[in-house]
Amino acid sequence: MHIVEIYKSLQGESSFAGLPCVFVRLAGCNLRCSWCDSEFTFSGGHRMSEDEIVAEVQNFSPIGLPHLANSGPDMGHLRPALVEITGGEPMLQERELIPLIERLLASGYELLLETSGERPLERVPTAVHKIVDVKCPASGEHLRFRAENLLTLTSGDELKFVLASREDYNYARSFIGERLGSCPAQIILSPAFRKDAAERSAASCLLDPRDLAEWMLADGLRARLGLQIHKFIWEPQRRGV
Repeated sequence: MHIVEIYKSLQGESSFAGLPCVFVRLAGCNLRCSWCDSEFTFSGGHRMSEDEIVAEVQNFSPIGLPHLANSGPDMGHLRPALVEITGGEPMLQERELIPLIERLLASGYELLLETSGERPLERVPTAVHKIVDVKCPASGEHLRFRAENLLTLTSGDELKFVLASREDYNYARSFIGERLGSCPAQIILSPAFRKDAAERSAASCLLDPRDLAEWMLADGLRARLGLQIHKFIWEPQRRGV
């Protein structure tokens, strides 16, 4: 497989935000979103075998050493170590990716898969937590979503809308109201960061998070507001975090 980087950090977004996580970032993407923060994945990367990838993941989070999910008098409860497969678009390497996913699951890891929603997802094991983007108009790729992927989603999956404007919010609101129906996946709305952002603050977002919060409250939207917390902890342009 073509891998850009493997590293350990805190999960920066989704309902898993704040948890320690090993990230396996694959090279290649067939979309060109206007606000993309990982253009360095479009090409390059280096070949790694399945054995090499698994060994690197185990170096960061050895099997048998799960992390604490909560703190408290009983020291919380243990949950499996978390691994996210991301990109780029990881499903472009589906032939090699699915066996890797199955091996990591069998080894006891909890897996997240970040994907654009443009590639078919029916082969992804249901044990994987899929985080599926629904592109909005400002991305320039909002006509690329594969509608049949909605049928693959479970209550353990998430649909994420990255927003750069009020138009994007209106698009997401209509999509949620008209197309999701009884879809069990969680829904997350997240403001996009500026590609040249240098400041660790909401001022670096293309859409003010407060505006987004107020729109969601006014509409009673069945969704969660998500912030990319790694961009508030570290510099927005920093890699490997």
